[in-house]
Amino acid sequence: MKQQNNDLTQGAILPILIRFSLPVLLALLLQAMYGAVDLLVVGQFASSADVSAVATGSNVMMTLTNPLSSFAMGITVLLGYAIGQKKPEEAGRIIGAGIVLFAILSIVFALILTIFTSPLASMMQTPQEAYDKTVSYVRICGAGVIAIIFYNLLGSVFRGIGDSRTPLITVMIACVINIFADLFLVAVCGLGAAGAAIATVAAQCISVLLSLALISKRELPFTFRKEMIRFDGGLSLKITKLGLPLAISSFLVGVSFMIIQAIVNSLGLIPSAGIGVAEKVCNFVMLVPSAFMQAIAAFTAQNVGAGKEERAEKALRDGILLSLAAGAVMFYLAFFHGDLLCGIFSREPEVILAGADYLKSYAIDCLLTAVFFVFVGYFNGLGLTRFVMVQGMVGAFGVRVPVSFFMSRIRPVSLFKIGLATPASSLVQIILCLGCMFYTKKKQGVRKTGKAESDSYAE
Repeated sequence: MKQQNNDLTQGAILPILIRFSLPVLLALLLQAMYGAVDLLVVGQFASSADVSAVATGSNVMMTLTNPLSSFAMGITVLLGYAIGQKKPEEAGRIIGAGIVLFAILSIVFALILTIFTSPLASMMQTPQEAYDKTVSYVRICGAGVIAIIFYNLLGSVFRGIGDSRTPLITVMIACVINIFADLFLVAVCGLGAAGAAIATVAAQCISVLLSLALISKRELPFTFRKEMIRFDGGLSLKITKLGLPLAISSFLVGVSFMIIQAIVNSLGLIPSAGIGVAEKVCNFVMLVPSAFMQAIAAFTAQNVGAGKEERAEKALRDGILLSLAAGAVMFYLAFFHGDLLCGIFSREPEVILAGADYLKSYAIDCLLTAVFFVFVGYFNGLGLTRFVMVQGMVGAFGVRVPVSFFMSRIRPVSLFKIGLATPASSLVQIILCLGCMFYTKKKQGVRKTGKAESDSYAE
């Protein structure tokens, strides 16, 4: 198969960002369909207990597996540097080390998710009616976590070399399979939450196999041989230094949302199902800024590797403008038509109203994350992942958790008030990102001035 032009260091920035981001967005959209279809089919053909189980169980899965996607950003950034510096051999070694590293992680996470399922369900204050179903959902997904982990690894490789189309193709096919499997196992076989979990795992496995098949037929911009699949201490350390702070940040952000879910679960079955439905809608609402975050990270990494830092800054500005335009549309839909969106995932009026109430606060966050996520992508591409971790921790536990807890104590209790914790967190994180941007530019200015002075002395 002919190699696509994956060089992000040449050409007009805006068309490249759109061309790269659109397949990422569509892939994220289809990936979100995994959980959304689960909830949609369960909401239409099973009970509220099954809806609560899928909502809580998928929240647990996202909290424990999303950090792996963030960890994989270390591979994306290192690959971007290697491709930008025209070092194909180095790029192959990075991928080989990443495969070994992720194989180890897949074993660890599979054990955690299958052995500690019951404590995790209890920690989430899962409603008693949905407890057994939640345990079953998480345990099945945990058994297939290796597919989820390697899907994230392969996606990071494709993005690192500037290819956002291949992951779209694989996830598109897998998503169609997931839809039919959900309908058969839940609607026909009546397996409820367990059927939804089986369908999700099967679809992820197919996605990984398709990715491997496409890679084997591609002409790639790096050198890769079987002997490169080995443990490399130096490269593993580099991947970990870049990826671990992001994984920690993602995990803590996920924990903060689990705490919010637990707070709402304590209010009863209807609020629990309502926030579960709303979170599925939110997964779609946040796809646009997430797509730009990944695109900006890959774009920045390649251009920094090629010594084109100013080009990366221009991409940051263009990315924020594009993301804001999409965020305004998402705000309108979530704020004014939240009941229609939640109605897609549930047929119970009380659940729909509860979800719509929560979505109104999330609509505000659509505008804030349009800016915040793009900044995060830029800092990831620069390799400033420790800052990303710090601002994520501040947002999660300095703002989101305490604000949601405080709002849950205000009577009458409102999911809208609890949901305000999320935009409050994003606002604080934007301020931190602006401060980091100012500091970084000032530091770069000092370096450039010092270089100019040394050059004049040399003359």
